[in-house]
Amino acid sequence: MKRVTLYTDGACSGNPGPGGWGCILRYGETEREMSGGEPQTTNNRMELTAVIKGLEALREPCAVTLYSDSRYVTDALSKGWAKNWQMRGWVKHDKSPALNPDLWGTLLALCETHRVEPRWVRGHAENAFNNRCDALAVSAIPK
Repeated sequence: MKRVTLYTDGACSGNPGPGGWGCILRYGETEREMSGGEPQTTNNRMELTAVIKGLEALREPCAVTLYSDSRYVTDALSKGWAKNWQMRGWVKHDKSPALNPDLWGTLLALCETHRVEPRWVRGHAENAFNNRCDALAVSAIPK
């Protein structure tokens, strides 16, 4: 199984509002940047979309180290929250509805194909790849 590194970030101008996402896939010496945006969305939807787009770009099952500055993404994956929401019909432990079930469903399906190890990184700090993803996401916000 190939080992790939995926850096992701999402951004929103207003929340909700126009948003953008950016990601960087790295495999050996190969690096690919991707980005996109939506006219009306939320920051969390853009964070999830960045991860989804990165994983969808992989052509075969891979072992993926995912770096994100979103605790929403990293904790929900690493602590099993998203799987539990799905098993309960997209309801959280406090009986409130889980947000973004469409994106979480897509992401969890991709996590069945790829072995994803989420790692949280501090946003707007010293991680050059996270900072580049932020720039990609911000530049992809529809004007």
